[in-house]
Amino acid sequence: MDGLIKHISHPHPVTGVTNSKLGIWLFLASEVMLFGALFSAYVVLRTGAPAWPEGAKILNVPLATLNTFILITSSVTMVLSWAAAATRDLGKFRKWMAITILLGCAFLVVKAFEYQSKFSHHHYPATDNFYATYFTLTGLHGIHVICGLLANLWLLLPGSKLFAKDPEMFTGRIEAAGLYWHFVDLVWIFLFPVLYLL
Repeated sequence: MDGLIKHISHPHPVTGVTNSKLGIWLFLASEVMLFGALFSAYVVLRTGAPAWPEGAKILNVPLATLNTFILITSSVTMVLSWAAAATRDLGKFRKWMAITILLGCAFLVVKAFEYQSKFSHHHYPATDNFYATYFTLTGLHGIHVICGLLANLWLLLPGSKLFAKDPEMFTGRIEAAGLYWHFVDLVWIFLFPVLYLL
C-alpha cells in the first residue's frame, strides 16, 4: 500500500513507472542540462584560447585512473545492493551499500590528495581558464558525490527501517538512489578523458 502518496511502490497507470522513478529521471534531466552547459563552456573556452595546456602533462592521470576504477566498482556494488534488497536480503543489502559508501569516500579522499597537490603548487581556480574549468567541473562533481553518499548513508542506517514495513517501497528508493549514483559515475566517465587525457 502506498499510503497517502500514490504510485510510490507501484507504477502509475499513465506513465508506466513509479512516481519516484519519474521524479528522479526528471531531476537527472536537469542535471544533464547543468553539466551540459558547463561542458559547453569548457569547449568554448578551449577552442577560443590561443593556447591550452594538455591535461595529461599537468594533472595526475594515475590518480584519476584510480578514481575512475573506484567509481565504476561502486556502480557495481550499488547494483548488488539493489539486487539484495529486491530479493529481500537485508544483510547483503547492508554489506553492498556499505561498500558503495566506502568506495565513494575513497574517491573523495583521492580527489582531496589531488587538490592538495595543486594547492601546494599554487594552482587555484583563479590561476587561468584551464584550472578554473578543472576546479569547477571536478568540484561540482565532488559535491554530487557527497550528496549521493548522504542519500546512500540514509538508506543504510535510518532508511533501512522501512525494509520491514514496506520492502517494495524501500527497494524503489534504492533504485532511485542508484540511478543518481550511476549518473554521477557517468559524469566522471566524461570528465576523465576531457580534462585529463585530451
